[in-house]
Amino acid sequence: MQGLKRRVVYVGLYEFIAIILSAFLLKLISSAGTGDSLAIAVIASAIAILWNLAFNYGFECWEKHTRHQGRSVGVRVLHALGFEGGLLLFLVPVIAWWLDVSFLQALILDLGLLTFFLVYTFAFNWVFDLAFGLPTSAMTTTAACH
Repeated sequence: MQGLKRRVVYVGLYEFIAIILSAFLLKLISSAGTGDSLAIAVIASAIAILWNLAFNYGFECWEKHTRHQGRSVGVRVLHALGFEGGLLLFLVPVIAWWLDVSFLQALILDLGLLTFFLVYTFAFNWVFDLAFGLPTSAMTTTAACH
């Protein structure tokens, strides 16, 4: 599976699982109730979907211009750090506003989520690639970005 279909399936599966896990985790690590935890998870998911589409497009463009094929552990770590680092910049203000906490408190909460999601992102990508195969960008070095 390649192209837009791959991205849509990837984002849908990733975010569905992420909403469930992040709502549960937020409830555990904060004083937020179930409703607030779920609302933040859904808002974060919407932000993450947009970021995911943009980030993965850029990552795959970069990947196409490198001289290696496949996805090593190092490339997977770079992918997870880049995605989650960018998402952190978007989510801290949302968490601070929604829960009416300071930016420092929101950062600490988001770092708790980020720690979990770094592992989740890494594992999800690996399992997704095993289940659906590598994208063309990881198999060739001459393809252009679409």
